[in-house]
Amino acid sequence: MATTPGTPLPGPRPLPSGPEHPSGQGSGARWPIGRVVAGTMAAGLFAALLLAAAPFIRARESEVTGAVLCGFAVGWGLLALLSARFTDQPQRWAAAPAIFMGASGLLLAWFGAPVDVVLSWVWPPALLALAIWMFFRSRQQLHSRSRQWVLYPVIAVLALASVGGASQTLGAAADAQAFPMPGQLLDVGGYSLHLNCTGTGSPTVVLQPGAGEMSSNHILISAAVSARTRVCVYDRAGRGWSGPADTVQDATQISADLHSLLHSGNVPGPYVLAGHSFGGLYVQTFAANYPDEVAGMVLIDSTNRAPAAVSRPVAVRGGYNLLGRVTAFISIVGRVGLLRLYAPFEDVNSLPPQQRDEIRANIADPGNMRSTLDEYVQANTSMEEAASLQDFAGKPLVVLTAGVGNDAKHEASQNGLATLSTNSLHKTIDFASHESLVAEPDAAAITTQAILDVVGSVRTAAPLAK
Repeated sequence: MATTPGTPLPGPRPLPSGPEHPSGQGSGARWPIGRVVAGTMAAGLFAALLLAAAPFIRARESEVTGAVLCGFAVGWGLLALLSARFTDQPQRWAAAPAIFMGASGLLLAWFGAPVDVVLSWVWPPALLALAIWMFFRSRQQLHSRSRQWVLYPVIAVLALASVGGASQTLGAAADAQAFPMPGQLLDVGGYSLHLNCTGTGSPTVVLQPGAGEMSSNHILISAAVSARTRVCVYDRAGRGWSGPADTVQDATQISADLHSLLHSGNVPGPYVLAGHSFGGLYVQTFAANYPDEVAGMVLIDSTNRAPAAVSRPVAVRGGYNLLGRVTAFISIVGRVGLLRLYAPFEDVNSLPPQQRDEIRANIADPGNMRSTLDEYVQANTSMEEAASLQDFAGKPLVVLTAGVGNDAKHEASQNGLATLSTNSLHKTIDFASHESLVAEPDAAAITTQAILDVVGSVRTAAPLAK
């Protein structure tokens, strides 16, 4: 090759050093972007579960939700960091969902319910806008099958959650407007319970709904009994118009709450207690703990209590509450409107339209789901506590048993309840199911009459008519 005088000869060309890192730094070996996407999303899910189970997170729905969001934020943050550092397809846009979820999670975990009310209005539209933006950014910057198989499904879930969350928030606001609270809301020591008393006369009848149910479930009975004497219905913590509670809701705590509620509401005793299903456990515990304030009792297909010979450990108050965390985690589905999809199918058509709709609104509320799950978690403890009632001291007692779905074990347990008092009756209603005893007019009329029979026995001091 010819050269002109004075022109330096070309030196050897440098060897290639590998592809350049997008930031301008040499990168060495590259990580497959698909594995980074899948791995960081899995890491976010693992972090969410780990944080939700962490001892420093209390078993409250707002705090568990906040922990889950912080865990997901870890996954998105790792995607932004690792893809930029170790791949040739940096996904820096993933920092946006990391910041959004992390900030929301920290606010929920730190401030709890007060900020939850605000976020319930803010996060659905914000998350929907973020999901749409994430879709287009990932479409532009991620060139891997992991986009279709991993990111798109995750983004779709976020979009659906935002739509469901908006539906839940708007629906809850509409329910609050459509169903104003009857009666009054009274403090029982850190939280408030709803109490509604109607009618006049003595003794006062106090109705205790079954598991997962509220005061409106007993409308057929309360309306009929109120024509003859005073009757009070109430909502346990976390359902109906009552606020949530941080305390363990076993039979002892529930009966203590009811005792405080009746005294705060200036409802004098002694009372005739009527408990349906799990409510039967609670009224028995109330009668055992406050015997001088109970004049009579009706057990409406009560849940079987623990045999006297069986000793179950009483729930430890305080400490690590694993089951409480699980129920809080499960109840998160209510935040995204899934309960609202189920509520219209609840079979309460035999009740008046107003109470039917109140019950369905209650079912759609995430707080009701949490309180119901907690109730079942405490079931064994409540059965043991109800068994502390060994002698009803000759006070009038009626035990009603549903014939439909009954078996020999349940019938024997119901017979045992009737032996608590020497002034008792046990009636098995052949045509009635467990729920129809309070929800179907024909069976509820029998329940009403049983309550009025006990009221009459208390008034006259005469034995129940056999």
